[in-house]
Amino acid sequence: QVQLVESGGGSVQAGGSLRLSCAASNYYYYGVDSCMGWFRQAPGKEREQVASIIAQGRTTTYADSVQGRFTISLDNPANILTLQMNSLKPEDTAMYYCAAGTAGRSCRYNYWGQGTQVTVSS
Repeated sequence: QVQLVESGGGSVQAGGSLRLSCAASNYYYYGVDSCMGWFRQAPGKEREQVASIIAQGRTTTYADSVQGRFTISLDNPANILTLQMNSLKPEDTAMYYCAAGTAGRSCRYNYWGQGTQVTVSS
């Protein structure tokens, strides 16, 4: 059974940084068919994909709202997915989820973590 467990959320002032991690059990991030992503959902808003990574870490995509501030990456030996978040803004406040699935024309996300809260104060 695949399990994804996020950590690293918390409260920070605007301009600060946080690093989220997502540890996987029974799922190999570095598999040739693996695709992973970070999503977020703020109260009253729809879930938004923040970043994704495929092709064994060679290809990454970002939402316009976080481009240049967030970095998604893989820690291969440890099989951990990370999201480095810099220059945080109050509008980044949300519950953040990692997801994993099978790459194809697009990533089919089959597995989700339980979420970690990020709160950015002005």
